[in-house]
Amino acid sequence: MKRFIFTSFLLWLSTLNSNAQNFKSEIKKLNGQIVAARKSGKLTETEYGKLMREQEIIKLSIEKAQADDIVTADEKNKIHSKIVRSKKRLAKYKTNREIY
Repeated sequence: MKRFIFTSFLLWLSTLNSNAQNFKSEIKKLNGQIVAARKSGKLTETEYGKLMREQEIIKLSIEKAQADDIVTADEKNKIHSKIVRSKKRLAKYKTNREIY
C-alpha cells in the first residue's frame, strides 16, 4: 500500500512538471525552425528578418514577465499567444509561393 501511495505521488509530481510552460525552450525550438527554413530557401531575407525581430520581442516580453520572479496567468497567456502567432506566421511564410 505504501508503494502504491509513493508511486502515485511521484506520478502526480511528474504531471505537475509536464504541465508547466517552458517558454525559453519553445523559443529555442522555433528559432531553429526559422534558421532551417532560411537555409533551405523557403524563407526570403525579408521574411527571415521579420520573424527574427518577432523572436526578439518575445524574448524581451519573457524577460519582462520574469523580472519580478512571478509570472501571472495574464502574462503567460500573452506570451503563449505571441509564440503561437509566430509559429503560424512561419508556416504561412514557408508555403508562400511569391517570387521576389
